[in-house]
Amino acid sequence: MSAESNSAVGEHGASKRAKATNRKSAPEPGRAADSRPPRTAEPGTRRTAEPGTRRTAEPGTPRTAEPGTRRASKPASPRASKSASPRAAEPGTRRAAKPESRLAMVRRARRINRELAEVYPYAHPELDFRNPFELLVATVLSAQTTDLRVNQTTPALFAKYPTPEDLAAAVPEEVEELIRPTGFFRAKTKSIMGLSAALRDDFGGEVPGRLEDLVKLPGVGRKTAFVVLGNAFGVPGITVDTHFMRLARRWRWTESDDPVKIEAEVATIFPKSEWTMLSHRVIFHGRRICHARKPACGACPITHLCPSYGEGETDPEKAAKLLKYEKGGFPGQRLNPPPDYPGRPAPPLGASG
Repeated sequence: MSAESNSAVGEHGASKRAKATNRKSAPEPGRAADSRPPRTAEPGTRRTAEPGTRRTAEPGTPRTAEPGTRRASKPASPRASKSASPRAAEPGTRRAAKPESRLAMVRRARRINRELAEVYPYAHPELDFRNPFELLVATVLSAQTTDLRVNQTTPALFAKYPTPEDLAAAVPEEVEELIRPTGFFRAKTKSIMGLSAALRDDFGGEVPGRLEDLVKLPGVGRKTAFVVLGNAFGVPGITVDTHFMRLARRWRWTESDDPVKIEAEVATIFPKSEWTMLSHRVIFHGRRICHARKPACGACPITHLCPSYGEGETDPEKAAKLLKYEKGGFPGQRLNPPPDYPGRPAPPLGASG
């Protein structure tokens, strides 16, 4: 054997070239060579892919699901879901109502006002007064009490102090005793004596007919000012008292609980010419039917327009027992009501009935 041939042979008799070839085909360290023969599926069985692998169908063969199984549907694309037909609601569920548009709310609100005008054609301010000064004082006294109690109290007050000059010069303790039935009589005495002095000193003893002047008087805010302007001077205004606030929210005219914001929002719904009478109608309805704690829903004439129907008693017979004043057959709040008032006058202080 030549030297050239010996140089190509390894120490174990195998050629170096053969060893190199074997190394290329040998498995990597740590991985055993798969010496198992290829598996074949038995007749009638289905071959499953090994974990971590994905089986692909042979070209030209349709893939079919096994009997009794259901193939999972492919998630719908966003584009497909938009054009898909709406699914029917499951039994026992209620589909959410479509939000009311601004235009629809305004139309419904104005219809409520029209129908309340038919229910309360006699709506009026429920404080007894003969002039702007008496209305101003009575409105200040009506805070945190009923108009009925004020009407029962003011006859004696105005009999003794008929003018701003008289009331401004009164003895505070004597005024307190006269208005004690209205509650908070010390603070109210300070207010009505203070506004009387301001009327005497700044306005010649006359009640001003401008909002900016009225709100400068002690104890007079926007609500009181609009009562006086609307009912003593014929100047349109929205009176946002506790009844008006409650009903404006129940009827979805506003979501605010701030009187100034409610006034501004409601003013955009109704024409200015309707503001004063709208206030009377809403307040009438709040006092007689749509009460704070137990609304008489079953006796309400505008339930078809009310989005809050059902908050109160819906049974007609039970609801009828909740009605107040003339709607329930009881006396009203005024001792001297307007001639067209259909109810009975309220009794004087201390009288029964």
